[in-house]
Amino acid sequence: MYDIAIIGAGINGCSVAYEFIKEGKSVILFDKEGIASGGSGAAGAFISPKFSKAGELKEMLHDAFIYSYDFYDKNFPLNFKKAQLVHLAKDEADDEALRIYKQNTQLNLQNIPADLQQQLSAEAKKRENVCLNAGVVDAQRVCNDMSCGAKLVKEKVDTLIFNDDFWVMNETYSAKNVVLATGAYDMVVKEPYIKLRGVWGHRIDIKTTTQNPCSVHQYVSISPSNNKGELAIGATHNVHYHPEKNQESYDVEQGRAELLEKAARTMNLENIEVIKDYTGLRSGSFDYLPMVGSLVLSQETVLTCKASLHVKKPDYSEYVYYPNLYMINGSGGYGFVLAPYLAKILTEHILHGKKISERISPARFFARWAKKNS
Repeated sequence: MYDIAIIGAGINGCSVAYEFIKEGKSVILFDKEGIASGGSGAAGAFISPKFSKAGELKEMLHDAFIYSYDFYDKNFPLNFKKAQLVHLAKDEADDEALRIYKQNTQLNLQNIPADLQQQLSAEAKKRENVCLNAGVVDAQRVCNDMSCGAKLVKEKVDTLIFNDDFWVMNETYSAKNVVLATGAYDMVVKEPYIKLRGVWGHRIDIKTTTQNPCSVHQYVSISPSNNKGELAIGATHNVHYHPEKNQESYDVEQGRAELLEKAARTMNLENIEVIKDYTGLRSGSFDYLPMVGSLVLSQETVLTCKASLHVKKPDYSEYVYYPNLYMINGSGGYGFVLAPYLAKILTEHILHGKKISERISPARFFARWAKKNS
């Protein structure tokens, strides 16, 4: 019997595992392919705020950026490379958004380093930019280190059954609590209100004679060079390809060409040799905010709360929830920024009863679904 079972070993699942292990709890971690084998392994893993005018996601990512920067620096310094981040506008609308961002942000902004300025394309130099201290994470290594101490089971969870006061997975493993961190793949528990956007990503590691001192973000993200003259470019955001739905295989060569073409619009990279490809599926919610917390039992809640399902501001506490079953999902392209921040929130909720904000609760999607379908 484990204190917690986590289904999905991407950055979300591994961050939750880390928090529970830190609290002295026993953890079992399931993933069919292994640690960071999907979207997390293909991510650029840049630690960055959201550069937009306003909005709930911008505010959350501001807090998560500050928290996660310190988290990686303190707990996983060998897997975290500090580097200035340069974000360049893509078009005139982006120019305006960055101007407003710079006027209102509390972060310490800087000037683009002179050695990077010389390497930018002529078009990139014309665009508005933001430069600040940030960093990039070694995705695979940090997920492995976070989950050290958990029992890893490399199999798909096909059955999840609640038996009196604990959960049983695949008729073999049992745990007091279960966290679903499956990304855009099969979530095991089927609920009609939980829908995720699958975003296919492709990242490449390259060798180049061009030395890049910063993380550079525009059409794609370009990491700083390491001491071997290698850097990463990624990741693409393809909402039309899903490995479980598309019949044809993903075209890796075409994906490489797209990454290199987009990178070239920002920087002059010379003598390029592609070393390795990473591909995987990330997940995003339809309102772009993550989903963290307990899952609503839709059928039971419709029956017991029928009179209050159509009120303007529903009371989520009246809903019926699965016992000790939670999720952490829908972070989109900001997984490595949000995961430590959200995992801390979820762990404090499960172990210490700390309330989770309704703006990220999965119940918000049930409330919308119920109004339309009951």
